[in-house]
Amino acid sequence: MALSSPHMQRLLLTKLHGRSTSINSIRRNTVANTCRGRCCSAIAIDTPSSLSDVAGIRWGSIALQGLREEMEDGIIVRPDGLHGFSFAAVFDGHGGFSSVEFLRDELYKECLAALQGGLLFDRKDFQAINAALQEAFVNADKSLLKRLEMNGDEDESGATATAIFVGDDMLLISHLGDSSVVLSRSGRAEELTNPHRPYGNSKASLQEIKRIREAGGWIVNGRICGDIAVSRAFGDIRFKTKKNEMLRKGVEEGRWSEKFASRVQLNRDLVIACPDIYQVQLGSDAEFIVLASDGLWDYMSSSEAVSFVRNQLREHGNIQLACEALAQAALDRRTQDNISIIIADLRRTDWQNLPLQRQNVVYEVVQALATVGIVSLGIWFSSQVL
Repeated sequence: MALSSPHMQRLLLTKLHGRSTSINSIRRNTVANTCRGRCCSAIAIDTPSSLSDVAGIRWGSIALQGLREEMEDGIIVRPDGLHGFSFAAVFDGHGGFSSVEFLRDELYKECLAALQGGLLFDRKDFQAINAALQEAFVNADKSLLKRLEMNGDEDESGATATAIFVGDDMLLISHLGDSSVVLSRSGRAEELTNPHRPYGNSKASLQEIKRIREAGGWIVNGRICGDIAVSRAFGDIRFKTKKNEMLRKGVEEGRWSEKFASRVQLNRDLVIACPDIYQVQLGSDAEFIVLASDGLWDYMSSSEAVSFVRNQLREHGNIQLACEALAQAALDRRTQDNISIIIADLRRTDWQNLPLQRQNVVYEVVQALATVGIVSLGIWFSSQVL
C-alpha cells in the first residue's frame, strides 16, 4: 500500500467481501483474526496445495487482509506451461482492487505471449528474455490504463507486481515496486530485489528520485507530489496519461498554488511500469524462495524470515503451514498492511534430517556476552567517575 491519507477515503469505497473463520483454519479460504480486541479480516487467495508436487517444487501461498480496511493484494501461482518453468507473482494494490484484479490474469497472459510460451527459456538467451519481460509489463500496463480510462475519474488505482519464473537451475525475476524476493542458501538470506521507492539513500532509491525530478515531478515526505510512496507500478493513471489533469486538480483541491503549478513541466511519466529483471543461478545449496509484499518485509528482516521458515520446515516439513505461520508472525508483529506471501520449496533439502544452525546459536551467545561486557564496562566507568 503506497497511498497518502487523502486517498484512503476513496480507497474505502471499494470493499472486498468475504466470509471469515479463525486464523488456525487458513486453508485456501477466508480467514478472520482478532488482534487485541480488533477484528482483522484475513483473506487467503490461490493457496495451491494441489500443486505441491508439480515441477519438483512445493508451493505455499497466502494473502491476508490484516489490519487494513481493504484487501488490495493478490497472488497467483502457475506451476507449469512455460517449458519447465513455474510462474508466481505477488501484486500489491493501492487506491482500490481493480488494478490487481485485472493484472492477476492479464500479466501472466502477456508474459506467456512475450516469452513465446516459454520457448525463450529453452534458448537461454537472457537478453531476449529481458526484452520479452519488459515488453510484457509495458503491454499489461497499456491495457490496464485503457481499462482505467473507461472506468472514469473515480478509478485511480494502481498496483506493484513482482513475478518469478523458477526452473531447475535458474530463477528469473521481473520486479516492479516494493515487494521483495529472498532466496535461502543453506540458511543464508539473499535479498534479490531492490524496492522502487522515492526515498532513502540506497542506489536504487537515488536513481528513482533523480528520474522523477528529471520528469518534472517533486517529492514531499517520501511521496511523489506528496501522494504516492512507490515509484514504479502498473496503473496510477494520474501520474501517466493524466498527469497534467492531476496538476490542475491539485490546484483546485488546494494542495498547491496556481503559481507553483505554472512552473511545473511534467515531460515524462512520474510512475513507470518498467521492471528490473534479475537472473539468479540456483545451485545445490538453494533451499527455498520467499516472495512477499512489504506487509511482511516492513516488519521482518530477510534473515528473520528465512530462519523462521527453516525452523517451520524442520519441525513439520509442510510448506503451506510454514507460509501461514510466517503470515501469522507478521500479524503478531502488528503489521499495518495487507500481507501476501508465496514460498517455493525447491525440494533440495531433507528438512527432517537438517542439523541445527549452530552458528546462529554461537552468534547469539557472543552477542549476549558482548552486551554484558559493554554494560559491565559502563558500570565500572561510572564508578570510577564517581
